[in-house]
Amino acid sequence: MDQEVFDLYIEAGKIASRVRSAGVGVIRVGAGFLETVETIEAMVTDTGAGLAFPLNISLNEDAAHDTASTGDGRVFREGDVVKLDLGVHLDGYVADTATTIDLGDRPMLIEASREALAGAIRLVRPGTTVGQLGEAIQKEITRRGFLPVVNLTGHGLGRYIIHSPPNIPNIAISGGATLEAGMVFAIEPFASTGSGHVSEKPRTEIYQQILEKPIRMPQARKILDSVRPRKGLPFAKRWLPGTRLDIPLSTLVREQILHAYPVLSDIPGSYVSQHEHTIIVTEDGCIVTTA
Repeated sequence: MDQEVFDLYIEAGKIASRVRSAGVGVIRVGAGFLETVETIEAMVTDTGAGLAFPLNISLNEDAAHDTASTGDGRVFREGDVVKLDLGVHLDGYVADTATTIDLGDRPMLIEASREALAGAIRLVRPGTTVGQLGEAIQKEITRRGFLPVVNLTGHGLGRYIIHSPPNIPNIAISGGATLEAGMVFAIEPFASTGSGHVSEKPRTEIYQQILEKPIRMPQARKILDSVRPRKGLPFAKRWLPGTRLDIPLSTLVREQILHAYPVLSDIPGSYVSQHEHTIIVTEDGCIVTTA
């Protein structure tokens, strides 16, 4: 990693940290979901940085991949457990960070994912395995009486790439990838009061272009023209031009030109918390870019 790339990662992390902290103050009981999402996204673009992905705001048993839809009428309610997951990029170099806002009274659940993240970060250095990070995460969550979400992981980051090796498990595994200096990745523990396993909901508001190939449908071509400048970074349905989007989006997914990100949820009535930081591995430890 040369100095210019390193500096971009660091600056993206600083922006993400500031916006994450400011965003926490916007999320309150009675606030509108759509207005809140658009306000926080604008905090990023007002800095001159780009959104690495649509702001994820996931409630209660929903762990990931929810964002506002056009005309979204939801409001935050007392008792909600709100995950704020934010991605910022500068010239494609990504900072990915998340926190959980408790609008009820679940401090131990919030603490579980926060301390799991801290415990894993303490181990990051060359030679550590991702299995050891997962073990630390699982220990902090289970000792507080909750379950780690086993089928969600942290992930590597690259230029215009938000998911790449290594995967960082939220449970202990044997071995796995060994950390090396220069690696950039996000660690994101999820703690749950439910089953510790998420599944897909019908709701999908986030997509990602993964393939470039001809498509005959005019509305589908219009969607691709609008998202091509994102160079493969995810986008929100509400960002797209036009109103009749379901058929062209489903066509693009069926043709494997787009990848869909359905909301991922634990069992109804459960609660999930999340915390996340972006890490650069150094020769003797690590730098947390989003601290």
